[in-house]
Amino acid sequence: MQRANTAQPDKNQEANVYIGNIDEKVSEALLWELMLQAGQVVNVFIPRDRVTGLHQGFGFCEFATVEDADYACKIMNMVKLYGKPIRLNKAAADKKELDIGATLFIGNLAPEVDEKTLYDTFSAFGVILQTPKIVRDATSGVSRGVGFVHFDNFESSDQAISAMNGQYLSGKAITVSYANKKDGKGGQHGTAAERLLASQAKRRQVNLGNELLEMQREQMAQAAIATQGQATFAPPTVYVPPGMAFPGRAI
Repeated sequence: MQRANTAQPDKNQEANVYIGNIDEKVSEALLWELMLQAGQVVNVFIPRDRVTGLHQGFGFCEFATVEDADYACKIMNMVKLYGKPIRLNKAAADKKELDIGATLFIGNLAPEVDEKTLYDTFSAFGVILQTPKIVRDATSGVSRGVGFVHFDNFESSDQAISAMNGQYLSGKAITVSYANKKDGKGGQHGTAAERLLASQAKRRQVNLGNELLEMQREQMAQAAIATQGQATFAPPTVYVPPGMAFPGRAI
């Protein structure tokens, strides 16, 4: 088995899963063992304090395929480790297809505000496409007091701006606004043009989803006909590591 790396994985962001609300007793080895039940694991990374060596309550798991990452989010979300339900979310969440420009700039952050704090604070407003980013000094790793959060729709980002701009986070009043574009033309995200494109993309996704659902129903019906009269098998028992419990199941 490949050992957990000490640096954050950056190979296959589309197969990366964010794991939050991790108990302090959870190790990389335990997360690896748990995630292995959803698919082939490539890497596990839990950020740790450079001084104390303690982790910050969240981590990442890179799977071999995007399908395994999606499956892990479905079956492992809210599984309890040492009594705490972990939260799973696609770290990249198919960003190429879903990043519509609903990107927020968060300013005047206190030094102790990290990526987990931003995620826990802003995920209340909607789906976050990727792990929030804190801009840090390249040498010391100290926060420069600014960060970015990417939502999957403008309704969520609008609500976050309305609710959080000027609010206090770790003792400092933060600023929340749409981030500047990186296309070299200037201007901020959240324009009418971006919103129109996002609306059109959403309609295309709904139509595609309906088509895929209909295809899936047809395949299931054909499979049911083909297996009539054949023996059925119970699903394999899932191994539960020490300290872990699935929702509705005793430890």
